Amino acid sequence: MRTPANAGILRLPDAGPAATPTAPGRPATQPGPARTPAGTVPGATPPGTRPPVVDHGPRTGNKVALTFDADMTDAMRYQLRSGAVRSYANLKIIDLLEREQVPATFFLTGKWVEQYPAVTRRLAANPRFELANHTYGHLAFTPDCYGLPRIAEREMTADVARTFDVVAAYGGRQTRYFRFPGLCHDRKALAALAPLGLTVVDGDVVSGDPFAKSWRPVVRAALDGVRPGSVIVLHVTEANAPMTDEALPHILAGLAERGLEPAPLSEVLGAG
Repeated sequence: MRTPANAGILRLPDAGPAATPTAPGRPATQPGPARTPAGTVPGATPPGTRPPVVDHGPRTGNKVALTFDADMTDAMRYQLRSGAVRSYANLKIIDLLEREQVPATFFLTGKWVEQYPAVTRRLAANPRFELANHTYGHLAFTPDCYGLPRIAEREMTADVARTFDVVAAYGGRQTRYFRFPGLCHDRKALAALAPLGLTVVDGDVVSGDPFAKSWRPVVRAALDGVRPGSVIVLHVTEANAPMTDEALPHILAGLAERGLEPAPLSEVLGAG
């Protein structure tokens, strides 16, 4: 059962039969309350409990979240070293967000942070940007997740914990938000992350920007389904999402025309 119109926090039950997937490896979710404990970073939940899964915030007001995934796999790093690819860090996106003073949340892989420490410092230094976790090496946590190599179940917890440590070293607006590669997750993956006290963030507006050949479809995908409380999924990985910087000004203009305003993810979800 999907979330009601005024609630964006979705929580899986702790027991019961497996749910019907709604994306590769992604279970259907059930609505339920989830609160950020007082005095903790946004997205923090009690360690040892199954993480809540969030698609969007409350459908009230006019705030939406722009979220940017920073993927990095071993294959991507090889392409950089070999010169086959110039960059997986789209600085034009960051330039625009800074110039227009637009809040955004970046889901960083640990390997991307290690590849681009100066860019990560730049993101952390901006008080309008939040930093979140997108695994260490962008491996799949379920079978059949868009062709991504799969991480072993026994390594899932350590992979995500390691990424929080890598990102935390840069300071800035830290969160306990986490996004699975490809948005692919199941009960085993969620159970593996229970010790880490985090919130899983999917998103209700998927832009389709990876490997896009034109900026126009990206803009349409981002704007057609956007509503108050929406979490828009984009990418900052230039070579794999080459049209995002061209699409972004049109997305921002379209949001303004609809009376919608970008805000940090924690604000959109009501956690900060």
